Amino acid sequence: MMEHQAKKLEKLVKEQNEKKSKKTRFVAITSGKGGVGKSTISSNLAYYLAQNGLNVGIFDADIGLANLDVMFNVKIKKNILHVLKGEASLSDILVPITRNLILIPGESGDEILKYSNQTLFERFMQEAQILDKLDILFIDTGAGIGEHIQMFLEAADDIVVVTVPDPAAITDAYATIKSIAGSRNDIAMIMNMVKSTKEAETIFKKIQKVAYDNIGAQLNLELLGKMENDPKVASSIKQRELFVKLYPNAASTRDLSKIASKLGEKVERNVLVSSNESGLSGLFKRLMEHF
Repeated sequence: MMEHQAKKLEKLVKEQNEKKSKKTRFVAITSGKGGVGKSTISSNLAYYLAQNGLNVGIFDADIGLANLDVMFNVKIKKNILHVLKGEASLSDILVPITRNLILIPGESGDEILKYSNQTLFERFMQEAQILDKLDILFIDTGAGIGEHIQMFLEAADDIVVVTVPDPAAITDAYATIKSIAGSRNDIAMIMNMVKSTKEAETIFKKIQKVAYDNIGAQLNLELLGKMENDPKVASSIKQRELFVKLYPNAASTRDLSKIASKLGEKVERNVLVSSNESGLSGLFKRLMEHF
């Protein structure tokens, strides 16, 4: 199964590389509350897709609780705010994780907008073109429904809400979905730390029913996938390693590979566009459209 999915991704990569210009797919990974495994999923997804040949970036927008540096076991000294303030170049802050994978240490939306000096911003956008070849850019947001989080969600092509089978987490996930539904109808979910596929589907259907009853049938809420509770995930975090790297044959890696395959298909559907929809510069152009 994993070999088949890997071949599909390789085919996708070949097709993407044949294109002269591409539209980066912006995928925001968010949650209603902290501690549901959002950053674990986004970091492992990014690594898995990069290992299968896609050009991947991951933007750490989980300010205050930023932990992608821990996930990838790297040290962060400066972030994107230093670039916007003219204290560093973009190349100074980018952290290469592995082949085809770049970590972009971020900042919250409201902080970014405080530093909108035209000259510095133009220089930043020029420098950001080095990331225009990204096939997919993950945005690891903070938890909850704050205004600066909403800014990143509105700029994304896909929003993925991560939750676990805990009543409080489910309630917060629904609140997040309701908030997002005010501006868009398409939202995906990942059910994390479930006991089985059946449990994931049961919980998802309950959330889906409540959402349809209260938000409306126009909402397209889909289950992107599930991650079964696997002690190997906790083990990998303690070792500051990615579980897909440490345990390539684990159940958690199989679950994640299915989610990655679905995201790969979304990238494949992206149409040819000019570079203003590419990479980090494309993301910031979208962010500015909301203000």
